[in-house]
Amino acid sequence: QVHLVESGGGLVQAGGSLRLSCAASGRTFSTDAMGWYRQAPGKEREFVAGINYTGTSTYYADSVKGRFSISKDNAANTGYLQMNSLKPEDTAVYYCATHHDMLVVVAHMNNIDSWGQGTQVTVSS
Repeated sequence: QVHLVESGGGLVQAGGSLRLSCAASGRTFSTDAMGWYRQAPGKEREFVAGINYTGTSTYYADSVKGRFSISKDNAANTGYLQMNSLKPEDTAVYYCATHHDMLVVVAHMNNIDSWGQGTQVTVSS
């Protein structure tokens, strides 16, 4: 099982950028797909971006497409989410997760049983 620790969140003005990191421990990171998710106060957790285990295929929620970029460094056991042109509606706790099945990462996050503690992203207007 993989242990995940998110970092890089903070307070930023609208239009600004942040880069989130997801540090993984465990031997399966290089063979797992990875996803980023977020949960705003009073809302359900939602999918943000996903990447396959080799890093060659990516998927994005429509709300972040063109602004966010997901990447994965298997040698460093670390995943990233580059967030540009941030908007106040991007404010949420951001989580990363991994799974051997890309479909689960993109469309069935309820089947993921291991989550990090999350990192808070706050975008001021």
